[in-house]
Amino acid sequence: MTVSGSGPSATPTVRDVAEHAGVSPMTVSRTLSGGKNVRAEVQEKVWAAVEELGYHRNENARSIRPGHSSGLIGVAITNLGNPYYGQFALGVEEVASLHGRRIMLGNTGEQLARESQLVSDFIGRQVEGLIVVPTGEGAEHLTPGRLGSVPLVLASRTVEGLDADTVLLDDINGAYEATKALIDGGHTRIGFLGNVLSVSTARRRYEGFVRALHEAGLEPDPALIRRGQQDVAAARRAMEELLGLDDPPTAIFSANNRNTIGALQAIGTRQKDGPAIPAPTLVGFDDVELADMLQVPLIIVSHDPRQLGAQAARMLFDRLDDPEMDESPRLVELPVTVGTLRG
Repeated sequence: MTVSGSGPSATPTVRDVAEHAGVSPMTVSRTLSGGKNVRAEVQEKVWAAVEELGYHRNENARSIRPGHSSGLIGVAITNLGNPYYGQFALGVEEVASLHGRRIMLGNTGEQLARESQLVSDFIGRQVEGLIVVPTGEGAEHLTPGRLGSVPLVLASRTVEGLDADTVLLDDINGAYEATKALIDGGHTRIGFLGNVLSVSTARRRYEGFVRALHEAGLEPDPALIRRGQQDVAAARRAMEELLGLDDPPTAIFSANNRNTIGALQAIGTRQKDGPAIPAPTLVGFDDVELADMLQVPLIIVSHDPRQLGAQAARMLFDRLDDPEMDESPRLVELPVTVGTLRG
């Protein structure tokens, strides 16, 4: 199929998508508007064509006068229900407002397809820049070929194969120092709770965890490792499994606040309903609300998500304010603080 226009870089249209999917332009329009009265299998064909052609709906075309920008910054986060990302978004918004811009916030739910469509929607609304906390599973929708001249900053995570401005936390050293604190406290049987391997923070924090163990002459015990928990419920189940072992861990490293909350729930239930056994010492990466009120030995690896969002926004506006700046991708790592034992 040939995309209409003057050359290979021409912008695909609804008619191009329809031809590629083998449906009518009306069917494409209905699918893009919610899929009412369009069979599921037909919708799949349309969305596949949208993805293959890199089609973006231009939602703002009629409302933006020639020569004027949208004044919008697209921000894609992974979990709108996580207070951490609320603070992150506030940091972005504070910097954007100083530059006379507003933010559009979208939730990907850690799903690559939703992230790709959200980015497409942002581009269709003619955002001036993008800040994305990526799922980490794919990069095609974030390449210059898809984004055109819209600058991109990745926050908190990297994406394999994608060179872009990125702001991270000092995940490796933070996890190393926190695990070392457990070892220095006499723990040798230490469990690990983390999210999926495609998420770069999960890999980096596990790397720091293992480094501390190896330095002390210890090996990570596969029976004590639980990875892949993306929400509190899954983390709670994983922690229950660890607590139910014949020889449970005496300490746990939790790689993010969702895993920490799940672990705390499991420990609380165990202490309330089960035998009176000491709670394992818990290290949690990311702050947890009401942590100071918990009756569980707890060490927090702390940082400011608001600062993370603000740094991402500053890097984006560097690009917007100076289109001629060096195109080489920049990497900034923000420090973290390992707290003292609480509880």
